[in-house]
Amino acid sequence: MKGSSTGATLLVSGATVLLLWLALGLGAWPLLAVSCVPFFVYVFRASRKQALFCALLTGIGHFLILLYWIVFVLGQYGGLPLFFSVPALLLLCLYMTAYLVAFVLLTRLFVHRFPAAVSIWLLPVAWVALDFLRSFFFSGFPWMDLGYGVAGLPILFQSADLWGHYGLTFLIVQLNGLFALALLNRTDMRMAVRLAAPVCVLCVATLLYSGWRWQQVKKNLIQAETLNVAVIQGNVAQGQKWDPAVKVRTVQGYIGQSLQLMRGTRSDFLRPDLIVWPETALPFFPRNHPLLTPIRRFIIDEQVMLLAGSPWYEEVEGEEEKYQLFNSSLLFDISGEIIARTSKSHLVPFGEYVPFKRFLPFIAPLVEAVGDFTPGEIRNPPACKTTRIGVLICFESIFGDISRKWVDAGASLLVNMTNDAWYGNSSAPYQTLAMTRLRAVETRRSIVRSANTGFSGFIDPMGRVQQVSPLFVPWQATEKVAVMDERTFFVRGGYLFAPACLVLACMGGLIALGRKIKNYNLLE
Repeated sequence: MKGSSTGATLLVSGATVLLLWLALGLGAWPLLAVSCVPFFVYVFRASRKQALFCALLTGIGHFLILLYWIVFVLGQYGGLPLFFSVPALLLLCLYMTAYLVAFVLLTRLFVHRFPAAVSIWLLPVAWVALDFLRSFFFSGFPWMDLGYGVAGLPILFQSADLWGHYGLTFLIVQLNGLFALALLNRTDMRMAVRLAAPVCVLCVATLLYSGWRWQQVKKNLIQAETLNVAVIQGNVAQGQKWDPAVKVRTVQGYIGQSLQLMRGTRSDFLRPDLIVWPETALPFFPRNHPLLTPIRRFIIDEQVMLLAGSPWYEEVEGEEEKYQLFNSSLLFDISGEIIARTSKSHLVPFGEYVPFKRFLPFIAPLVEAVGDFTPGEIRNPPACKTTRIGVLICFESIFGDISRKWVDAGASLLVNMTNDAWYGNSSAPYQTLAMTRLRAVETRRSIVRSANTGFSGFIDPMGRVQQVSPLFVPWQATEKVAVMDERTFFVRGGYLFAPACLVLACMGGLIALGRKIKNYNLLE
């Protein structure tokens, strides 16, 4: 394979990108088990230069398809020209690809210096370790890891309450590694059996556990307490959201939709205990603002609690005319008073703050419109009746650790309020919904999702979507959501699975560097 042509590299990269697109983009989830097999076989047998070139092509192709909507975000809504937004997309894809390149460098060490019986475990360990690094390095961007590919079939991902979505990624990569190593050692059937036996045991055990938990949680949901929660999707155009002339109409729209829902006459009508409006549904700073008056009047008249997204500011103690800005959620009680506020803890880089702004003064002209927000804290979940609410604002739903911390702090219900208008009519809203479904299973919490333009809806603790809105239409609905207090193994300690993989990958790499190359697993 040392003399592999550029054509072979292009063929393998193209095949891998296509398989991943079919599996992650079009829902052909069975392909996840073989999507990386051609890539693995090629990069383990090719020269280092060819392997890295293949990783570069594969990563850029995969992430361009996965993240093309970044151009819409930066161009259409961020106001940046194509000559800036397209290179920004390419730079992000290169950054994401760097982890795939690191995976190839690391796993080539494993495959060349360890027996296949060891490599079969170190391959998924390395992949999960790098996914975990990507979840927090440079603020973190854990977008659509492989484990999310099974989001369309909830019975397959019930084991996420043990080890999170990283465990699902581990299994997928291990299956790909098994087929690749079996091909590399195809003349030794006994080795193939030795490799397959423990992997099959793990997969079967995981499926049996998922089936058992499916039935168990299903029974628990029948006995669980419930809270009637309503969601309002206002479908306010992003370009008009902060227009002073439109603010009154925006608030009136949310109140009108809420009234329509509260006064429903259907036989299956559920009167909500709590109404949820999306992220920054209140397009103003609420302190003593006149637009609070009609909102409070609605709340008092209907005797319902309201959770709404809003910007917020606080004076900096001891410093005159200096303020901290927050992207917050406000909880109003039935008297119309704000009784609790939570703020977004994981801010969007170059959207809500500029990373390394102090050290990169030259970037200021490019990000003049970027806010300078302060991150909030995860503590004291606000309460509606006996239900404690953990609030995930915007893309916080893609970070498993944020949901886990809310539940660990006492939340028995999760609410994701967001404004996905930024994504346009792209694949991004579908991807965020898929990732949010895993949060429900990891924590065994119902998730109420209120998005300005969709998808809004309700996800139960089994990861099933109970109701979901169309995109870019006004929508409102009420659901009786289950309120659960169980602290899953993932919440209590299973979240350490990914960090443990990072430690094992580092140890494996150090040990491999100290071993001689013995051409394990490579057919000449």
